[in-house]
Amino acid sequence: CSTMDLNDSTSLAELMSRYVSTETGFGVPKDGWRICLAHEFKEKRKPFQARDVSLPNMIEHISLGVRYLRWWYGKTQVEKKAPFIDMFGALPLRQIYGAPLGGIGGGSITRGWRGDFCRWQLNPGMYHYKSVIANQFTVCLRRGGQTIYQQVLSMERPPTLQGWNWGYCGEYAFYHALYPRAWTVYHLPGQNVTLTCRQVSPVIPHDYKDSSLPVAVFVWDIENKNDYALDVSIMFTMVNGTGHKDDKSGGHWNEPFHLEKDGESVSGVLLHHQTPVNPYTLCIAAREKVNHQTAFSPKGTCSALWSDLMTDGRLDSPKDSSPPTEKGEEVAAALAVSCLVPANSHNSVEFSLAWDMPKITFGSRERIYVRRYTRYYGTKGDAAPSLSHYALTHYSKWEESIDEWQRPILQDGSLPAWYKSALFNELYFVVDGGTVWVELPEDADISGGLRSEDGGLPAQPEVLKEYGRFAYLEGQEYRMYNTYDVHFYASFALIMLWPKLALSVQYDIAGSVVQHDPTERLNLMNGQCSPVKTRGVVPHDLGDPDDEPWVRANAYMIHDTADWKDLNLKFVLQVYRDYYLTQDEQYLKDMWPICQTVMEAELKFDKDGDGLIENSGYADQTYDGWKVTGPSAYCGGLWLASVCMMCKMARVLNCESVYQRYTDILERGRAAFDKLLWNGKYYNYDSSGRSLSNSVMSDQCAGQWFLRASGLGEDDYQAFPKEKICSALKSVFDLNVMSFAGGQMGAVNGMRPEGVPDRSSVQSDEVWVGVVYGLAATMIHEGMIEEGMHTAEGCYRAVWERMGMAFQTPEAYCEKGIYRSLAYMRPLSIWAMQLALNNRPNHNKTTDKDVGQG
Repeated sequence: CSTMDLNDSTSLAELMSRYVSTETGFGVPKDGWRICLAHEFKEKRKPFQARDVSLPNMIEHISLGVRYLRWWYGKTQVEKKAPFIDMFGALPLRQIYGAPLGGIGGGSITRGWRGDFCRWQLNPGMYHYKSVIANQFTVCLRRGGQTIYQQVLSMERPPTLQGWNWGYCGEYAFYHALYPRAWTVYHLPGQNVTLTCRQVSPVIPHDYKDSSLPVAVFVWDIENKNDYALDVSIMFTMVNGTGHKDDKSGGHWNEPFHLEKDGESVSGVLLHHQTPVNPYTLCIAAREKVNHQTAFSPKGTCSALWSDLMTDGRLDSPKDSSPPTEKGEEVAAALAVSCLVPANSHNSVEFSLAWDMPKITFGSRERIYVRRYTRYYGTKGDAAPSLSHYALTHYSKWEESIDEWQRPILQDGSLPAWYKSALFNELYFVVDGGTVWVELPEDADISGGLRSEDGGLPAQPEVLKEYGRFAYLEGQEYRMYNTYDVHFYASFALIMLWPKLALSVQYDIAGSVVQHDPTERLNLMNGQCSPVKTRGVVPHDLGDPDDEPWVRANAYMIHDTADWKDLNLKFVLQVYRDYYLTQDEQYLKDMWPICQTVMEAELKFDKDGDGLIENSGYADQTYDGWKVTGPSAYCGGLWLASVCMMCKMARVLNCESVYQRYTDILERGRAAFDKLLWNGKYYNYDSSGRSLSNSVMSDQCAGQWFLRASGLGEDDYQAFPKEKICSALKSVFDLNVMSFAGGQMGAVNGMRPEGVPDRSSVQSDEVWVGVVYGLAATMIHEGMIEEGMHTAEGCYRAVWERMGMAFQTPEAYCEKGIYRSLAYMRPLSIWAMQLALNNRPNHNKTTDKDVGQG
């Protein structure tokens, strides 16, 4: 095991330091993220806001600030819409989130690590952050016909529902997450009973059916360590709504249901939420010995429901539906399941939670989309009973698939424990990234108007027809779909686990390349007007969920599309990487003309004909506050890697003339890159000769990273000498990692060679978690495994163990005080580390039985 596995680190031990019980729960794995419910994070950080810009940067960007303020006012006060980036309304840090519930693209509900249902994304891409206090699990213990213990399994003491027994002592419970599952272990003080709630969502690699389902299952394992039997009831209460103001809009109603199918019966309550836009049904259900309360008010003391359960461990089970709610009124439902737990034995009960919002519209309401799961369950909005039945009768198969997928990594004794937690838990964003997965409309034409025979795409590529359209947000606070410069990093998770979705995104992006929208639009960064979309250029994103994604791309307004050099390069790099990992020949043939188009657009920036493109203004779309002049390490490196891949693709497709052309460009470009940027130890930030040109950029080897991930980087397809890459990575490790924050917080974006952070821009002295994971992958590809793991470990420890940002990993944080953009797409790049680790020699030969976990 790596000597750098700090599994007994102070930070990890601190998360469980207040746990007073010795109970370990039922079937809880050893790997994952674990925290005592009584834990309080000592570190309290604040979001980056406009006032945090330094005075020099503020003076430099004062005109930008004025333009943004005008745009923000128009959006929020005139249009009454939420800006897709709100510099004046950043989310405060709530250190409460746990693993989200549900599959991919059907909406998501997050249950916090203390058990509250606290983050809602049912309307696509739009988040509502509200803990709904009545959404709880309650346990009732009975012995000899008498109730001896009844407790809400929550530490809260709310002002409402005071007829319930609140205030469970969190020191007797802990939460453990290994996504897509999570376990909460509750020891019941003085009762000799331990409950383990296992939360299971159908997030299964290479499964495009069950992974789309908007359902989750809660399995309650009950351990009775008394020498007498107990009757145990678990009650699940749920409000019809999400805590949003529309819960009180009126017209919502609940009804009980019972469904028998294939010899299995399921019962529960349907909570019909009748909003005018995107109505939906919530459903709580169970299999055996089910009883319910169709409707109760989640206001007042609610003593009647409490007494109903306490009397006999059961609920009254009225047969009728509830009347629709009046305006201002809320309604909730309850479900209880009972079982006998013999002395010194174990038993279990199961619940499902499903939600059915089959048809969706985005903010502009221009057209209706149907979600992916409707392919199997229809679009009528009546699927909740069938979804619940399927979940309760198939979750054990999901778990078998999850075990089969995770086991080789979890049993790899050469991998540290923190990494196993990070790898799986960071995947939460695939579900909880405002994700939508919809069927391709029958009238859709993704080609952008340029057909295959003219060097474009099919109107409806087979991948999109079969697997649908997929989109996820740049971040929960940066609401743009499929932001391409960030997807470049995050895409490793998709291409390795759901490759058809990765290809689907690529087709959507490719189709938009050939589009041209001459509509003039103000660019906030430079104050000039330019076309919304330039032909031959990869778009920044595919739209804002509060507008109309896929129809109006390019929500971003910080740069002119014609100046986003890195986006075109990132398209080419992903095309070949995806082909390399999938061997999908049709995909490569379809993408080849688009690759040639975007590379021709790039070549105009090679103004002196040396085979290397030049930058102007800002570094690129990823580092959009960091000034750069002339060729740069980042964009120049991406360019050379793209040229390399054009050579390789030309060879695969037998395009000899294209191969010769790009081979010539590669030879000239390599020489120019070395001459202009290599300083003997690393590649300079840019070639301008400014005082900050020799800053050490953590991401300077991103081009080499993609070459290695694609099986290239040597012989005819080598863009950078290996010895220079290793020297550059060593400089980054020594300076950006080990000389920053004691080597314990990952890699800072920019570091001066004298060992102090580059503070020339807002972003240069930040740590970007997703960039750090990509950097770590690059190190691992080059044989610097220990350095790579240590680099990534710093980010995981900081985010998950010290800052309390579990399941909301931010885009960025500074050494002290500030973070930026919670719940961000880019950290999915940790899967690039796994791809690099898979390429280690003999990596399958080691298991826990051979090497102990440190």
